[in-house]
Amino acid sequence: MKSAVAYYRTSSATNVGPDKDSEERQRLAVMAFAERNEIEIVDEYFDAAVSGGDPIDKRPGFSAMLRRIAGNGVRTIVVETANRFARDLMVQETGWRRLKDLGIELIAVDSPNAFIEDTPTATLIRQILGAVAEFDRALLVAKLSAARERKKAATGKCGGRKSWQERNPEACATAKRLRATGLTFQQVAYEMCAQGFLSETGRPLTGWSAQKMARS
Repeated sequence: MKSAVAYYRTSSATNVGPDKDSEERQRLAVMAFAERNEIEIVDEYFDAAVSGGDPIDKRPGFSAMLRRIAGNGVRTIVVETANRFARDLMVQETGWRRLKDLGIELIAVDSPNAFIEDTPTATLIRQILGAVAEFDRALLVAKLSAARERKKAATGKCGGRKSWQERNPEACATAKRLRATGLTFQQVAYEMCAQGFLSETGRPLTGWSAQKMARS
C-alpha cells in the first residue's frame, strides 16, 4: 500500500471553522479516493485562508508538509482538486515542477493523471483547467464586488464590524438606562461591570465603551 499525505486549502476565512464544510468536504473526497486506490493517508495538512495564488513555499501548511515529507520518505501528496493545490496557473505549473524535481508525486482526486503525465497533451489539459479555475475565481470576485456595491447603495453600509447595538443589545440598553440617571460614562462602566457586563475580550468596560454603547 502506497503512503501519502493529504493537503487541503481554503481561500476565504469565512470558510474556516467547525461549522464550515470546505475542509471536511476535501477530506472526505481525499479519503474516499485513497481507500479506492489502496493509498494510506499518513498525515494531513491544511492552509486556512490562504490564496490559491500564493507560491507553495509561502504557505505555512504546505511548507510544514514539505518538511515532513523530507524527513519520512513519503513521496505522494493527494489533493481534492488541482485548484486546491493552486488556482493561479503559473503557481500551479511552477509548484508542480518543483515537486517533480523533488521526486514528489501530486495526485488530484478529480483528475488523477493531471499531475502524473508529463506529455504535451497532459500539460495542455492541465493549463486549460488552470485557466478555467482562474477565470471562475475572477468571475466570483467580480460578482461579490458588485453585490457589495448594490448593498452599500441600498443600505449605506456593507461589511465591516457590527455596531454595539447589533453585537450586544442588552448591554446597550443597560448603558442607556444608567446614563439617563445622570451618571458619567465612567460611572456607567463601573455599574455595568458590577452587573456582570464585560468587554468582548472579558476585560472591565471603559468609559469610552460605555459611551459607545449608550449612543449606539
